[in-house]
Amino acid sequence: MKQTQTEIKLEISGVGERKFPFGITPLAILKELRLKFDHQPIAARFNNKVRELKSPLECDGHLEFVTLDTPDGMSVYRRSLAFVMIRAAREVFGNPKVYVRHSLSKGYYCEIDLGRQLELDDLSKLDARMREIIDADEPFVRQEVTVDEALRLFEEDGQLDKVRVLKYRTEETVNIYRLGKFVDYFYGCLAPSTGYLKLFELRYYPPGFILRFPLHEDPTSIPEFEEQKKMAEVFREYVRWGQILGVGKVGDLNQLIESDEGENVIRVAEALHEKRLAQLADMIASKLTRPRLVLISGPSGSGKTTFSKRLAIQMRVNGLRNVTLSLDNYFLDREVTPRDETGEYDFEAPEAIDIDLLNRQLLDLFAGKEVEVPTFSFRVGKRTGFRKMKLHPDEILILEGIHALNPILTPSIPSIMKFKIYVSALSQLNIDDHNRVPTRDVRKLRRIVRDHLFRGYSALDTLSRWQSVSRGEDLYIFPHQEEADVMFNSSLVYELSVLKTYAEPLLKEITSAVPEYAEVRRLLRFLSYFLPMPADEIPPNSILREFIGGSIFKY
Repeated sequence: MKQTQTEIKLEISGVGERKFPFGITPLAILKELRLKFDHQPIAARFNNKVRELKSPLECDGHLEFVTLDTPDGMSVYRRSLAFVMIRAAREVFGNPKVYVRHSLSKGYYCEIDLGRQLELDDLSKLDARMREIIDADEPFVRQEVTVDEALRLFEEDGQLDKVRVLKYRTEETVNIYRLGKFVDYFYGCLAPSTGYLKLFELRYYPPGFILRFPLHEDPTSIPEFEEQKKMAEVFREYVRWGQILGVGKVGDLNQLIESDEGENVIRVAEALHEKRLAQLADMIASKLTRPRLVLISGPSGSGKTTFSKRLAIQMRVNGLRNVTLSLDNYFLDREVTPRDETGEYDFEAPEAIDIDLLNRQLLDLFAGKEVEVPTFSFRVGKRTGFRKMKLHPDEILILEGIHALNPILTPSIPSIMKFKIYVSALSQLNIDDHNRVPTRDVRKLRRIVRDHLFRGYSALDTLSRWQSVSRGEDLYIFPHQEEADVMFNSSLVYELSVLKTYAEPLLKEITSAVPEYAEVRRLLRFLSYFLPMPADEIPPNSILREFIGGSIFKY
């Protein structure tokens, strides 16, 4: 007879080894050991897997508490707060459709289908009901059910968006959550109860509102509101594009792939990109004062290089001669690259660029002089040579790179000579009405694939550096995005189904022995929502080709 395990042995970060009864929860351990933290624990990391505080522990392992001052902790907070908002909206307004659309101004832009315009008084009522639910400290209850049972529950509740995505699930069971009488599904774990969610703000932003919350950098306050008008317009544009494509959620895309309509989705999505690129070229050509320098910036994985090459073609159609140049050429050799506070190379800092050489050569180019532009190899981490370049009087220089909009990069060039474009993969495709696709996930998967294929990095290398990448974006890139003359969304509605086939094998090579395994599991779970799509029909000039290979452009 097999002996039943009665206790487990845990190595707890900051505490040491302890024995506990089999099936004890991290929440019970917190109370038993009376552990103190600078910020509230909201989840746990057990054997490099993020778990809920109420999740029973049934084997030996390493336990670490996830607090609100970490990205994982704040993700749990945001997800849980969204559930409170959804339930409150359904109670206050008579069970309407509620949509969590996308990130905006350090919050989530949301809409409620009331059949009329949302008003300020409506938001006050919603705020009051949310605070009542939070003050009551109601539990979030997780329940494992069969997929068939989940489909029945959501169909009865009218959440057909969840029915469309869950019917493609390959596992036999799914975790659903209850908050009072409301049932929902969330991509990731939740807080133990609503009492953990004291800080939030609802900001009226017609036709919807922004659900605002703390950031992990300071979980004790709501950040100052900074309106992002241009970003909001880009998202509105892509909602319109989603309507053209007939794809707004993952389930919509899966249905089209299943019915062999994937090729049409690719063609229309690529045509929409081309149309927008042509519009931008027209805009540059129509300016009364012709710019000499087109600056293209955006976070890593945005497809800036391919965008710049395709824009250059459209500008030529308008009779604008141009030359393209990448800031990547001006990276300092690795041994003189600045380091961050952890001692790692800080490739995201502007100081990783040879700013002095860049400005000298820009001035020389605009003066009609010939310069020797460096070439940089990411594989060896140093300059590998130089190439001659000269700019003719009627030519426009297109300069692309993550810091191109940062004023410290081109201080010697007058503003009137510049036209600034911000490029990012702002995903327009959500999992369902309540689960958004983080834009950073799209770029992260793009980079995992590209870094493996072209830069000699493993998926683990890319993931281990991602926190530094995100930190650099927050510090050096995002603060300048609204300064752009125009924005371009490089996301393609079909791309995650294609990236799935490239990224999944790379992620599955990573074992549970590394801290990044929690993120690996999350990404694999995320990709599991998508049916795979082959890359055969993707045109060779597509932005996605920059990451999966087969591009007609040389990089």
